[in-house]
Amino acid sequence: MMRIRCLSRLLLGGAVVLLSAGAALAEPVPPRQHIHVVGSSTAYPIITAAAEQFGRNTAFATPVIESTGTGGGFKLFCAGIGLDTPDIVMASRPIKQSERLSCEKNQVSDVAGIRIGYDGIVIANRLGAAQFHFSRDDIYRALARWVPSASGSLVRNPYKRWNEVNPDLPDEAIHVYGPPPTSGTRDILVERLMTRACLDDPTMRELHDQDPGSFLHQCQALREDGAYINAGENDTRLVRMLINDPHFLGIFGYNFLDQNRDRLQAASIDGIFPSFDSIESGSYTLSRPLYLYLKSKHIGQVPGLGEFIDYVTSDASIGEEGRLLDKGLIPLRRDDTGAEGASPSAPPAH
Repeated sequence: MMRIRCLSRLLLGGAVVLLSAGAALAEPVPPRQHIHVVGSSTAYPIITAAAEQFGRNTAFATPVIESTGTGGGFKLFCAGIGLDTPDIVMASRPIKQSERLSCEKNQVSDVAGIRIGYDGIVIANRLGAAQFHFSRDDIYRALARWVPSASGSLVRNPYKRWNEVNPDLPDEAIHVYGPPPTSGTRDILVERLMTRACLDDPTMRELHDQDPGSFLHQCQALREDGAYINAGENDTRLVRMLINDPHFLGIFGYNFLDQNRDRLQAASIDGIFPSFDSIESGSYTLSRPLYLYLKSKHIGQVPGLGEFIDYVTSDASIGEEGRLLDKGLIPLRRDDTGAEGASPSAPPAH
């Protein structure tokens, strides 16, 4: 399998920015000895496992990993250069152009991005509760703030129960715990599923043709009437909430489902359940890559930073039999080099 190897050695050829000394008489600030990683709650358990293994098996300090959500992670990451800012951001989607511009504005240049594997977004509930088989349109009509009416106008979502959306769905109230606006999981959900479902609807397609900006706003806005509840960035807590209430569904990363199959069950989308094979192949609608973005200018300033990147991206970690597969990571396909931009934002559907 092709991999980006020894990324740190490739980046060392670039310029390294040293921290300014400050005033001559100021007390010296002790250099940070640990790597600081922020970002995706989906990638958090995977990278946390890698950090713990790295700390046990090398002479370097165990990296500190924070679950802030992808959007929150990029905000911290792009705030500037220096040891008071993170070295790495975990992301469950590619970096946005607005985030690149924010990085550049704050002199965060030479950012290296690499895909480390795949994950999928799942909709799940407690094992033994009602089983759901969704179409993409079902999810859109259940979660969208605005939906087309029979007359062709847009109205606030009137659906209270799943069988009102689709008579084949269970006769249960619509209650969904989902990711907040800072989450990459939410970004992928609204961009790939909600927006595409909108384009399948004649009323919404006409709106798109007339006013693309309004179309995006209407399609991507989620309900705020209690049917959709922002569950925060702690997916472990979300799993506990689902286990305690069989009448709720939750939206989160596949790796959390994989680690809790004795307690949770997934819904199918367009006839396909999330699985290792369906996510790897891209046949599952909500398959997506996971990324790490690195400040290459911090290599040489933070002990072990380059070595940690090499450790995480090695075949021993993320290869077909890598140690991180037990944490829910799905390995890159053989034709995927891992370089950012080398393939679309999801594995191609077969």
